[in-house]
Amino acid sequence: MKQPDIHRYLRRYFTANESTIIEESPAHLTVQLSVKLDKELMNRPFYWHYLEKTGGTPNPMTLTLITDHLRSPEDLQGEQIHFGSPRLAQIFHSAKELGAFSRMYELKQNATPGSHPLHPWLALNANVSFQCDRKKDVLLSLGLNLIHGQIVPHFFERLQSLSLTPKIPDYCFTLSPLIKVESGITRLQKVIQTFIEKEPSDWADAAMKRWMYDEELLESFYEQVEEKPESYLAEKQALKELYEPHVDVSLVNGGIFYLHQQVFQK
Repeated sequence: MKQPDIHRYLRRYFTANESTIIEESPAHLTVQLSVKLDKELMNRPFYWHYLEKTGGTPNPMTLTLITDHLRSPEDLQGEQIHFGSPRLAQIFHSAKELGAFSRMYELKQNATPGSHPLHPWLALNANVSFQCDRKKDVLLSLGLNLIHGQIVPHFFERLQSLSLTPKIPDYCFTLSPLIKVESGITRLQKVIQTFIEKEPSDWADAAMKRWMYDEELLESFYEQVEEKPESYLAEKQALKELYEPHVDVSLVNGGIFYLHQQVFQK
């Protein structure tokens, strides 16, 4: 996940949760948090407990996140955020809890008179984590048209240019999906599996070599020991857990988006 992708993701996360972006550049975001997100992110349980007991006026905090420290002003005070940082992990978790599955409708500006059909799209954001003693995360954003089966990569990035609303707009109606959501999820899972299989395996091969080297070193330490102690077995297992390559896939969030037909034409 590149820094511009993180920036766009953060922007959508905050606006979707009723937080106002009061200052923005390509390198940072300063956000006036909503009450909901202050409770989610800022770890002030005693403040909110006291406020609820006394009936005081809420005063949510502002948060400045720096998405490109090389381009941000030197005197800018804020948190640097990148893939793998604790704050971004916290926001991913929050997004999963607050909006694991959403339903949105495209609001067409200057729409022509008459009824307008909206096509259903199944959207999934999945984090693919390639892990050994090192780790690489890739965020896949996929959209599937539930009428004709078109699959669009970088789906949430493409939604950035659209106006979306949680209520169906006037003079619009939704088309019934021909592909069930369960079937659509299975199709997107296959796309993710294909992505994993096509990913170069050099990271795993290198991990195996490092594993073999350290295991040979371990064997040399115990070469003269006939009956291996428990510490030997524990170290051997620790090397396996450290180096053995594996891939984890986790769902970040998803939703159904009802969009006009001309969007994402084949």
